[in-house]
Amino acid sequence: MSYDVLKSENVYNGRVFHIEKDEITLPDGRTCARETVVHGGAAAMIPIDENGKIIFVRQYRHSARTETLELPAGTLEKGEDPLVCATRELEEETSYKSNDFTFLFKMYSAIGFCSEILYIYLAENLIPGKFNMDDDEFITIERYTLEESIAKIWNGEICDSKTIAGILAYKEYLSNKN
Repeated sequence: MSYDVLKSENVYNGRVFHIEKDEITLPDGRTCARETVVHGGAAAMIPIDENGKIIFVRQYRHSARTETLELPAGTLEKGEDPLVCATRELEEETSYKSNDFTFLFKMYSAIGFCSEILYIYLAENLIPGKFNMDDDEFITIERYTLEESIAKIWNGEICDSKTIAGILAYKEYLSNKN
């Protein structure tokens, strides 16, 4: 099937993303408009502490108008390697470093309207460092076992897509490792 872009127009420029409106042809020859939030991508880390607990960040997310419990994550800088981004965000948001990373998977955050690809890594053998949060970040750290984390998914406390996917992938990773 062919979906050719006939015309593309940038309709919004923001700090983190921009929005394009495209006119495309459908497989039957008709045309239609599609809007896309164009995002440069992001990376997240599943940090495992010395007791086997997952380290989460609790932070306010304005789009949800609430605080959320999430894996540490951040936006890729232009041309940045996702592991470099994930490593930076791990230290900025949790104060930990690591040299023991495992790439788990990548995913589209909202494939129906957004081009953002998220890269998810596991970080083990953490090394204490220092907090280096952005000026507009107010974060608290929380730690939970895998079982507690999964329970927080089912009770709705964890509702962030990258965090849900990351935790469930980590569970699968552990079952395949044993």
